[in-house]
Amino acid sequence: MLPLASDKDIAKELGTRHRAAIGISKESDSIVIVVSEETGKISIAKDGTLIADLKEEALKKILIKNIIVTKIDTYKVSKIKNKIKKQTKEEKENEEINKE
Repeated sequence: MLPLASDKDIAKELGTRHRAAIGISKESDSIVIVVSEETGKISIAKDGTLIADLKEEALKKILIKNIIVTKIDTYKVSKIKNKIKKQTKEEKENEEINKE
């Protein structure tokens, strides 16, 4: 069962698909793309907020910013953490050698 946002959270003209998108994005770290069955308009839900009637260029920018840039940032953080772990390990090994 999908987590639906309550009726008070969204406009009355939006249906179950949009309420589900808002609910899913509130409950997880996902970005939800919604295509209106009636109008074909594209919306995105993120962090419980719906951005409606997106044009193609805006959709691309949002996806690139939230998926690609986030992945790159996560990769950089991971590399830095690994480097720190390696340095810490080497420092401990040097301390052990110096004790002997």
